[in-house]
Amino acid sequence: MEIILKRDIENLGFKDEVVTVKNGYARNFLIPKGYATMATPSAIKVLEENLRQRAKKEEQAINEAKKNAELLGEAEVKIKAKTAEGGKKLFGSITSASLADKLNEMGYEVDKKFVSINGGSAKAIGEYEAVIRLHREVTTTVNFSVIAE
Repeated sequence: MEIILKRDIENLGFKDEVVTVKNGYARNFLIPKGYATMATPSAIKVLEENLRQRAKKEEQAINEAKKNAELLGEAEVKIKAKTAEGGKKLFGSITSASLADKLNEMGYEVDKKFVSINGGSAKAIGEYEAVIRLHREVTTTVNFSVIAE
């Protein structure tokens, strides 16, 4: 069944995108929750017209996301964390949410849903890499280090 998404859904698609899903998923979850609508021919025509009107705004958003990606790529991010007596292993771990909080604290607008640390999380002191999606077409890689408090 083809549906039009009303918002971004992880691992499915982005807002205003026409996607194909199983009938039960659409009828029992996406449509009742208001996440999607049926992709009828008239709904697709309305969607195409809306997308045409928003194309210029979208281009500006992409350019802004690219500028932010360059700034984030050059940023030096250091996260302090408590360590065990040996000094290498952390109490807990550094997750994508804590990295997003640190970046927001530094002045970058980053949503924790779109931050992905390679390996899942940082559990020891050292250098790590994370991929951040700033826009559906713009992603950047951020290097960060975890240091002892």
